[in-house]
Amino acid sequence: MEDNSGLDRRDALKKLLAVGAAVPLTGACARPPQAQDALMSLTPRQLAGQLLTDQEGGLVRRLPGAPVLSAKQIGASGNPAAAASQAGTAAGKNLAGVGMNVNLAPVLDVYYQSGNFIDQFRRSYSSRASTVATCGEAFITAQQRVGVAATAKHFPGLGSATTSQNTDIRPVTLYVSGSGLRATDEAPYRAAIAAGVKLVMASWAVYPALDAHHPAGLSPAVIQGELRGRLRYPGVTVTDAIEAGALAAFGGYGPRAVLAAQAGMDLLLCSAQNPAQGQAVVTALTNALGQGQLNRTAFNAAVQRVTALRNGLH
Repeated sequence: MEDNSGLDRRDALKKLLAVGAAVPLTGACARPPQAQDALMSLTPRQLAGQLLTDQEGGLVRRLPGAPVLSAKQIGASGNPAAAASQAGTAAGKNLAGVGMNVNLAPVLDVYYQSGNFIDQFRRSYSSRASTVATCGEAFITAQQRVGVAATAKHFPGLGSATTSQNTDIRPVTLYVSGSGLRATDEAPYRAAIAAGVKLVMASWAVYPALDAHHPAGLSPAVIQGELRGRLRYPGVTVTDAIEAGALAAFGGYGPRAVLAAQAGMDLLLCSAQNPAQGQAVVTALTNALGQGQLNRTAFNAAVQRVTALRNGLH
């Protein structure tokens, strides 16, 4: 998520996906010999590309080039599905050209009011859930067809957040009814899941209709109950930045990471531009697993989902 400061702050973010994995997911933990050989074949530009993500289009682009149009421009175009498909293909080819195989896009938030948090940077396709669903599905299908995994975000939706409700900075609570969330905010995720989206990123906002005490990415009710249970999502889950201000009440990076893993998050996004952050997360998860705070079967299932994703990427 970006506010004015976030647009600058995130130019170098998304460097680590704990446990120990960097975007792209070929850069994972202890690499097997064949992966080392693959890295040796990359050009310097492709190696540099291993440390970037977030190629949504419009204002949120870490690399020059496609997609140039913002999500809002795509949604307002004469043929939104075609425009989204073109953007997905172009984004995928652009990222693949520098050795990237995962994109933290598209945004599937349905904005409630013009100029609100998600609309002010034109990151939402539309205020209509059906348009967001159509564009998101088209973008995901096209991008993944050229070998770059897509990430639908920010589940279950940030479209109701006001201009000042930025989870990067502070705790945010979104008072949307359960029926409202399911009819509007979650609707694009049904289309994304049907399209085979590889990753889903959870929001750091609190949704009292689902869980009054935990942000979505720390909530078993949201991740296990809503996303995996009700929507039957089988793929990889990924948090938003673990250093977000919205998590201030939940301790340091380690405790936050353990809560996220307990909630059902597979990948933890460490983007503070400091390797010590990722090390703290890995240490906390290791200790929690050894001490029985994390269910080993569930933990292994998360590793298997990430491994399956990694093995399917170029």
